[in-house]
Amino acid sequence: MEVFNQHIRCFNNEIELYIKREDVIHPYISGNKFRKLKYNLLQAQKEQHKKILSFGGAYSNHIAALAYAGQEYNFETIGIIRGEEVAYNHHKNPTLQFATKCGMHLHFVAREVYSSKTETSFIASLQALYGDFYLVPEGGTNAFAIKGCQEILTPNDIEFNYICCAVGTGGTLTGISNSTNSNQKIIGFPALKGDFLNKEIAGLTTSSNWELCLDYHFGGYGKVTPELIAFINNFNSKYKVPLDPIYTGKMAYGVIDLIEKGYFPPKSKILMIHTGGLQGIEGMNKLLKSKNLNTIDTYA
Repeated sequence: MEVFNQHIRCFNNEIELYIKREDVIHPYISGNKFRKLKYNLLQAQKEQHKKILSFGGAYSNHIAALAYAGQEYNFETIGIIRGEEVAYNHHKNPTLQFATKCGMHLHFVAREVYSSKTETSFIASLQALYGDFYLVPEGGTNAFAIKGCQEILTPNDIEFNYICCAVGTGGTLTGISNSTNSNQKIIGFPALKGDFLNKEIAGLTTSSNWELCLDYHFGGYGKVTPELIAFINNFNSKYKVPLDPIYTGKMAYGVIDLIEKGYFPPKSKILMIHTGGLQGIEGMNKLLKSKNLNTIDTYA
């Protein structure tokens, strides 16, 4: 399905809000995961690798997308999953069930071991165990991923003054920043607490037309509140756009809140990037149900 910019709302101060529907690229490899994997898969093919190994948490969008991509393009995939305790109930986890169904081999490691995922010695131990493989970092962010994310914006998007996106590892924002016009500003909404991403993104891009808004993480990565769930359901009901609770839902909440607080100048044209991640809704709903809380509507 073709990506399109969907008009969301015109506000009283003539601010126009749109959302780029990157989530419709592919039913399983959608949004920024499609962009990040595109050139990595081509590079893996060029180097004649048969296996691709990467890292992720129990509900990782990246792990799900990579598993399907491996099935689609004839790669053996290996997922290094954070948390040994996840292994005991992984058959009840929708994301990991999907990855396994797609043929991915799951390797569960303790969280303290997982934290060494970029260290040479740990990578060497994985090579000794699995043989030769093409390595994709956690979240998919590397130079090839950034190249793919530079293709999110098109020449038609030059009309927007502000580009807003959710931030996980920083690759998507970096790619967008590299492809924007000098009169455009990019605002990133991190899903994680803390401002450490400022330094990491600054190391990935030479552009300075971006900033991070740290006020809409709702408690940190993987955390949600009843207020956020209500917002996501209301947004879907009004605009027929499903949002995920980890990334895009928080970004959309933040953008609209900033508009209503007068952050953006009158007559601004704002484009939000829908980075996909909808596969994670099923897992989040299982968690919410276990706590007798309202769940996320899945219709669109």
